[in-house]
Amino acid sequence: MFDIREKPQNVDRAFLVGAYFDRRKAQESADLLEELKELVETLGIEVVGSELVFAREMTARHLIGKGKAQELMEAARNAGAECIVFDNEFSPGQQRAWESESKLCVIDRHEVILDIFNMRAKTREARLQVELARMEYSIPRLTRMWAHLDRQGGGAGGGVGGAGAARGEGETQLEVDRRMAYKKLDRVKAELEEVKKQRDTMRKERSRVPLPHAAIVGYTNAGKSSLLNKLTDADSYVENKLFATLDTTTRRMELPDGQAMLVTDTVGFVRNLPHDLVQSFRATLEEAVLADFLIHVVDASSPHAFSFYQTTTEVLAELGAGDKRVVLALNKVDLADDSRQMELRRQFPEGIFISVKTGQGLDDLFHRIHDMLIDRVVRLDLSIPLDRMDLVALAHQEGKVLTESYDRGVADIQCVVPKRFESRFTEFVAKKKKSAKK
Repeated sequence: MFDIREKPQNVDRAFLVGAYFDRRKAQESADLLEELKELVETLGIEVVGSELVFAREMTARHLIGKGKAQELMEAARNAGAECIVFDNEFSPGQQRAWESESKLCVIDRHEVILDIFNMRAKTREARLQVELARMEYSIPRLTRMWAHLDRQGGGAGGGVGGAGAARGEGETQLEVDRRMAYKKLDRVKAELEEVKKQRDTMRKERSRVPLPHAAIVGYTNAGKSSLLNKLTDADSYVENKLFATLDTTTRRMELPDGQAMLVTDTVGFVRNLPHDLVQSFRATLEEAVLADFLIHVVDASSPHAFSFYQTTTEVLAELGAGDKRVVLALNKVDLADDSRQMELRRQFPEGIFISVKTGQGLDDLFHRIHDMLIDRVVRLDLSIPLDRMDLVALAHQEGKVLTESYDRGVADIQCVVPKRFESRFTEFVAKKKKSAKK
């Protein structure tokens, strides 16, 4: 065995611990512990207790002081917990120490998120990305999985002939597993590269029809997939759970003025998202980097809306999408009272208040999206002779024809086309439009 043990599937009750080392961060740590509770419950595990701990300094063995560590272990056992979950990230050594002394399964926030991702992954790309992240996490922790084969050498192993005995069975097995793990890691990386090439091919196919492209980004469970469905009449998976979406979904939508564009849903972010997960999901999140602009969805009903906004912004900057133009949509406004909305307007003066559920504010969102595209397209009223039907075909192929009539022996059409094609139609702009310009 050289992968992460499937512990969350083998436990039903968990005791949560959050440690902080700066008294100024007490409230933030409490909020993170509450979020950890939601993450653990997403795995179907009951939380039987939790404790927020202040420590003056970090320790190498337990992260916190030994006395407090023993107290927490006892509290977890008394609560009937089968697992202790730390909001802090553990080193492999600290994890081994807690498990050996508590006789309970002990995991950290990092591993909880990995297991949620593993549960949510549906497509081949998502499964490979999760597998890569899980293996990169588990390889340094191989030793703890072979504790029952720990070194067994005795006095007889001191000589040259006893070298093998001195090394111990566990160390030999560990070396074998480590080699197998790195081989598997290389294979997964190679398969991901193949998937990335396929995704690049799909992007090239989309670019042949040069439609503008927006990516929906935001904190997990903010309502991104619901917004995609509302904008595009799509049927993306929607569930009121963290990380319900791991795979990107791209759909075509039309604005009220007839413009067409592509919209992509992306994986949600979370505070303290493990760095290797950001790296592993870089291929998926590239949609945000390559998009013309972003639609950043924030849960207006959450008391941590501003913190969630900052987290998403920071991750986007890390991905290289920090300078993208952004439409900020504050979703679930129907769940926020008047005083909450006033506070949000102060924090997000450029934000658009919407509710995907009730439809509130969606017209304003459409107008803002239209403003993002104003420099890319032009609306034309045309009268095209019938011997130039090639231009009518071009309007259909490259733009959106809004109205079309042949009653006067010419093709009278109203259309929206990319600006780079405008010169092709200039001589056929309807005379009433020309006179209006004068």
